[in-house]
Amino acid sequence: MIGLGASGRRGTIRHVVSTSAEAQRLRDLALLRRVRDRIDREYAQPLDVEALARGVGMSSGHLSRQFRRAYGESPYSYLMTRRIERAMALLRRGDLSITDVCFEVGCSSLGTFSTRFAELVGMSPSRYRREAAAETEGMPSCVAKQVTRPIRNREARSSERT
Repeated sequence: MIGLGASGRRGTIRHVVSTSAEAQRLRDLALLRRVRDRIDREYAQPLDVEALARGVGMSSGHLSRQFRRAYGESPYSYLMTRRIERAMALLRRGDLSITDVCFEVGCSSLGTFSTRFAELVGMSPSRYRREAAAETEGMPSCVAKQVTRPIRNREARSSERT
């Protein structure tokens, strides 16, 4: 039975439901930040959506939907972006082979690594190593990281229009 609210109008249940939904949304956002922070810390470890979801007590489907809604990309895409960013730094250093860099950042397939690298960076890892070394020579690593940050294809297209 729906009771009357303090103003004498019906609707108290709707307010309770919306407050409950907002509380759940805030709990989910806190859990999503934990997942994102774990990816940032453990990018080189074998991570998959199921393990990430288990770690915060969510189903993998719910985690994927909520992560995409909150951050604009899937957990896997976010993980690969972190791995590629780290690979870029290692390639600029120049002391590891591309295969070693691939495994160092947590990728288990050189083909997948090279394909994803080219998608995000716009060139192969070997070409990147050649060109980036010259571009960032003498630059502090924290500045080089910002200057060479990968741009996803959808971001590149939108920034080209402006």
